[in-house]
Amino acid sequence: MKNSALNFVFCNKKQMKASALTYLLIVTGILLTVAIFAALDFPFRFVFYLTVIGQVTLIYSVVNVLKDNYTTDKTFEDFYEDFPISERNNFR
Repeated sequence: MKNSALNFVFCNKKQMKASALTYLLIVTGILLTVAIFAALDFPFRFVFYLTVIGQVTLIYSVVNVLKDNYTTDKTFEDFYEDFPISERNNFR
């Protein structure tokens, strides 16, 4: 029973994939923690290692966002959906 449960957890083909927004929220949390730690005079090694971890996760999240398979049917003619503009109001 245990082997089948572990096999399901580690070898499941339909695992959930974290979205790009999830990675950006993690990076934001890490870098905010760095700022708070620096302001509260935590030991240098904590701030330094957390900064390095934050930079690595930032690079990973940027690569993840750029490689994300995202498509849309919107064009530049759509402009903002919540503030529609007409063709003649584009220029002042």
